[in-house]
Amino acid sequence: MTGIAFPYAIQRNNSPIETNSVGLYPWWSIAKAVLAAAVLRLAERGAVDLEASYEDWPFSIRQLLNHRAGLKDYASAEYHAAVASGCDAWQPDMLLSRCNARELLYRPAEGWAYSNIGYLFIRRVIEMVTRCDLNAALAELIFAPLGMRSAFIASTREDLGRSAWGNAADYDPRWVYHGLLLGTPGDAVRFLQGLLDGKLLSARMLDTMLASYHVADEIPGRPWQQAGYGLGLMIGRMRGVGRAIGHSGGGPGSVSALYAFPDREDRAIVSVFAEGHGDALAEEAAVERITKQ
Repeated sequence: MTGIAFPYAIQRNNSPIETNSVGLYPWWSIAKAVLAAAVLRLAERGAVDLEASYEDWPFSIRQLLNHRAGLKDYASAEYHAAVASGCDAWQPDMLLSRCNARELLYRPAEGWAYSNIGYLFIRRVIEMVTRCDLNAALAELIFAPLGMRSAFIASTREDLGRSAWGNAADYDPRWVYHGLLLGTPGDAVRFLQGLLDGKLLSARMLDTMLASYHVADEIPGRPWQQAGYGLGLMIGRMRGVGRAIGHSGGGPGSVSALYAFPDREDRAIVSVFAEGHGDALAEEAAVERITKQ
């Protein structure tokens, strides 16, 4: 990996953010941390009850946030075939039907399974409570308070075409049902730094977000030595750098990683974006970036 250039941004000890790109990149599942922070802000306002059931489903909003609701993922063979064909995204209700979403993998709170469907529901919670579309809701709850001027939800192929890598595959960003967030590497770091510094949430609510459910020990092929999940945050330990808090993401053609490393003396926060496949690509690049002298 050494010698490969990745778009990145890094902040050490609350110093000014260093970046090698001001282009827009797909954040993919980094957006889950953003959506979770938005829900927790609404909870602090009394507009969302984390323990309440989601509509008529047998799980709570909290269980959606930490992937303990029992929902399946939507990345089925049929889903991938539809994406590869270049067609328009299915309507959300069609997705839920084709994935048999009502057939849970386990009873809520009795297991853990990563679910993008769960974050489609989180998106719906935000839009229902705020009475805004997701982009407007996040602008008020997250982007404006943190000075994130580049970030927005891509809703058309043309939106995705504005990214630094373009949209050569003619991908419909609505296939990312929780919302495909675009933004600069610097704004990704700005989000995580602001979140962890208490600019969005009270200390009590931030502790709630950081309470981690153990998912796995070492993950083969990736830098994780121990992996857990909080509310919208991947939390664990990575080889050589200690604790890691943030999120990885990936979609057609690219991957992303955004992590804070609080055990390091410089308390580095880094975002990395890469063309290619596999979460390990961006995660390893993030570790290499902060350990590079």
